[in-house]
Amino acid sequence: MSFTLRTATEEDLPALRELMALAIDTLQHGFLSAEQIVASRAVMGLDTQLIADRTYFMVEEEGALAGCGGWSRRATLYGGDHSVSLREPRLLDPATEAARVRAMYTHPSFARRGVGRMILDQCERAAAAEGFDAVELMGTMSGQPLYAAAGYRPIEEVTDMVDGVPVPLVRMRKELEASSSQRKLGS
Repeated sequence: MSFTLRTATEEDLPALRELMALAIDTLQHGFLSAEQIVASRAVMGLDTQLIADRTYFMVEEEGALAGCGGWSRRATLYGGDHSVSLREPRLLDPATEAARVRAMYTHPSFARRGVGRMILDQCERAAAAEGFDAVELMGTMSGQPLYAAAGYRPIEEVTDMVDGVPVPLVRMRKELEASSSQRKLGS
């Protein structure tokens, strides 16, 4: 069996939301308390601007949704449509700012099978193609091992408080390799 990657559309929203809820509730165990998992729903989720911008991807295996995630040229670092206070829709400057990797989720049945890495690779290629030299993301405790293995380094530990419950997060960054066309220009 092999994975396929495609750009998500508005028609995919119900399946994406279902996968995100399952991933949050299942994959955070062992990293967060039950109370923190419930609280984390307030800061995690889908920002439908990613769908509108056509920068959000889905990985499927024989029609089954295995994972999703995307990147953004906008300043919002994390959070879903319901996280209004976290939203910053201004466009980033690729010459001075890092693109964002956003809303990465893997179906628990597909965890540790390369789904997240496949999405990260696509996001990094797309950001580099638009002139970004780096990407940043806000990693959950369960996502941090994947991001570290993919070359992201922690730059800031963050605690998001939700109704008095601390949700630990880590801001991470990765410098992107120059595209082959950029390397040719520099040589």
